[in-house]
Amino acid sequence: MTKLTGWARVRRWGKRMLLGLLALLVLLVAAGAIYEALGRKNAAANYPPPGKLVDVGGRKMHIDCRGTGSPTVVFESGLGTGGTIDWTLVHDEIAGFTRACAYDRAGIMWSDAKDTPQRAGAVADDLHALLKGAGITGPLVLVGHSIGGPYTRTYVGKYGEQVAGLVMVDASHPDQVARLGKAVKVDAHPGQAGWIMHTATALSWTGIVRFAMANAGQGKLPKDAAARMAAYASTSVHGATSELDGFDATMDDARAVRSFGNRPLIVLTAMAPFKPEELKGLSLKASDGARFKQEWKVLNAEQAALSTRGRQQIVPDAGHYIQIDRPEVVIAAVREVVDEVRADTQAAAKK
Repeated sequence: MTKLTGWARVRRWGKRMLLGLLALLVLLVAAGAIYEALGRKNAAANYPPPGKLVDVGGRKMHIDCRGTGSPTVVFESGLGTGGTIDWTLVHDEIAGFTRACAYDRAGIMWSDAKDTPQRAGAVADDLHALLKGAGITGPLVLVGHSIGGPYTRTYVGKYGEQVAGLVMVDASHPDQVARLGKAVKVDAHPGQAGWIMHTATALSWTGIVRFAMANAGQGKLPKDAAARMAAYASTSVHGATSELDGFDATMDDARAVRSFGNRPLIVLTAMAPFKPEELKGLSLKASDGARFKQEWKVLNAEQAALSTRGRQQIVPDAGHYIQIDRPEVVIAAVREVVDEVRADTQAAAKK
């Protein structure tokens, strides 16, 4: 038998190593898919929806209402996978003085996904159908965080007869990308993260997203709340990606609403300085970060001016998630607006 030359042996072992690596990759992917399938099964068993599922025309959306009284507070979360979980630290406290409802938008947490594009107008239509299906007619106090600001702003434009007051929690401004970019020469468009979100969505079936979220740490959220969010992250990423894709259309929808009339409105503005890692992520110097914050303050002030009864409240020691960093500030702002709405209702009844 002819002996193999040195080069032939190298090629033979190279092929074997390549086949071995390929087999290992296949095994890892298969194990990841099984891990993900089991994770979804366990999530459904261990973390059922705390509220109720309401049919909104062939698909179901989750809404969690607590407490009693009028007006009804409706929380609108920011862009991401948290949904109702984002309001964990304020939900029960606010439910102590009026009915408070958190809900999950399409494809987030316990709400079914949808095939149609997601933008503020569609979010408003979904919320209107959800509230109708849940038997909630108003008056409403809308509390919108981050992109939840443009969503609530658009809701006022479409279904304003239901809305009696608003609280905006470090809410996005329709012109923020251009204005912030001009102030500090930075690309402030969240679409920069689009490739990450789309990659995570495409690979969600492999268990990578679930594994990453399970090991990401819980931050300031209670352990159980963080576990719930992580349990559904691999499905929620689909809904979050759809909203990110619709970001520009969302801002167009919100920009068309130019006034909140005389509704009571409080705009909470987070002004804690950027942390070093945040500055690094934005490729900003500390001086640029300070200018960014000042322009953000101006943008928020403009939103407070949408109502003749609007006011801005600076929160100097909170980051973007004020409801997590300083929940008592959000609770107090909602209580103030609820009290004003009740006073308006009593005054109208006496006429």
